Amino acid sequence: MAINNEQMRHWTMDAGLLAMRAMVGVVFFFHGSQKLFAWFGGPGMHGTADFMATMGIPLPHVSAVLVGATEFFGGLALLVGLATRLVTVPMIFSMLVAVFVVHRHAFSAQQGGMEYPLTLAVVLFGLGLTGAGRFSVTALLPGRERVGLASAAETNTPRAS
Repeated sequence: MAINNEQMRHWTMDAGLLAMRAMVGVVFFFHGSQKLFAWFGGPGMHGTADFMATMGIPLPHVSAVLVGATEFFGGLALLVGLATRLVTVPMIFSMLVAVFVVHRHAFSAQQGGMEYPLTLAVVLFGLGLTGAGRFSVTALLPGRERVGLASAAETNTPRAS
């Protein structure tokens, strides 16, 4: 069966969503694993909590667990495309805290500024609006339209046979 222009357009949009989800998912998995498990040269839970305490973040140990788990498990969820719209909410919150608490002194990433976490927050916002696309675990779930997990493209576009 030949692929028409509309099917190709949807395929390329879904491939683009997959590329964005995969890269952002890897970034969050990486940073979350640094915070939770001290992988990849990260500070681990105690180092993360100590850093948060110096920044004046309340309940630094609880906050370290929450942000580490959000980044680690949220990154995994983005990678496979599971509940993308849902997991982006705490991930965006985490990045906005980073923007306004840790990196507020400058914009440029070269100066330790907010450029990178702000970019991640905006990309997450976009993924939250669009959903994971058809190349995702969510797209395989039965009844996803009923619970609001399907993207507009998934519910309005006939699938190629």
